[in-house]
Amino acid sequence: EVQLVESGGGLVQAGGSLRLSCAVSGFTFDRYAIGWFRQAPGKDREGVACISGEDGTLYYGNSVKGRFTISSDNAKNTVYLQMNSLKPEDTAVYHCAAAGSGWCGEYAYWGQGTQVTVSS
Repeated sequence: EVQLVESGGGLVQAGGSLRLSCAVSGFTFDRYAIGWFRQAPGKDREGVACISGEDGTLYYGNSVKGRFTISSDNAKNTVYLQMNSLKPEDTAVYHCAAAGSGWCGEYAYWGQGTQVTVSS
């Protein structure tokens, strides 16, 4: 059974940092793309970052470029999202997702999400 479990969310002041973790189980971790998404109340889901399982290429949404970093630890089957210089508009539920292939794109499996709240 494929499972993705996020952790690391919380309340932080603007300008602060958080590191989210996505623990993955149930499939060969390093062959699939893993992405981070977020959804704020009343807004559409937004792609935040993705790491390709094919070639390790990193992708970022425009709103987080230069502030967020996605990385993976294959030995721990875990993908991280380091979030720096956080802004109130980063407040959302953050989900990780696994694609059905090594390319960032169609996501087949989703975690339950972790809340990130940035106070001004």
